Amino acid sequence: MDDSEPFAVDTVLAPVDGSDESATALEYAVAVADRYDASVHALFVLGRGVVHGMNSGTVDEDAVATNTQEFFTDVRRIAAAEGVAMSTSVDDGFSEMRKTRHPGNVVLDTADLIDADFIVLPREPVTDSSTDVLEAAAEYVLAYASQPVLSV
Repeated sequence: MDDSEPFAVDTVLAPVDGSDESATALEYAVAVADRYDASVHALFVLGRGVVHGMNSGTVDEDAVATNTQEFFTDVRRIAAAEGVAMSTSVDDGFSEMRKTRHPGNVVLDTADLIDADFIVLPREPVTDSSTDVLEAAAEYVLAYASQPVLSV
């Protein structure tokens, strides 16, 4: 890195999956954004079970949307308390049609799409919960991201 140019961050990507670990990672993303006067983009990555259930009709899409929006409402409070602008999106972490689609690809594709300068995501969780989608993404993102990554 050239010493004449300071490290600049305009957009921090925070992949979330509804888990407590991802909410904690989002708190770190807000702290990074606050430090660099940047914004946060929270990407909710839907897990394999949810995607499969919605495709087969066994999971109510309205319930998924409600749960996702409730999570976003909670994390928006965190950003608002620090005066950090936040945008959000939702994407399927898995595809029954594209075997190469997984949470790591979704995170990196979104980072490119929104021109993220920094990524903050949770490490593999110690719990065994069906909502912990990002455990499949952490190692992949750390290995292949072109942006700096903080794994918390």
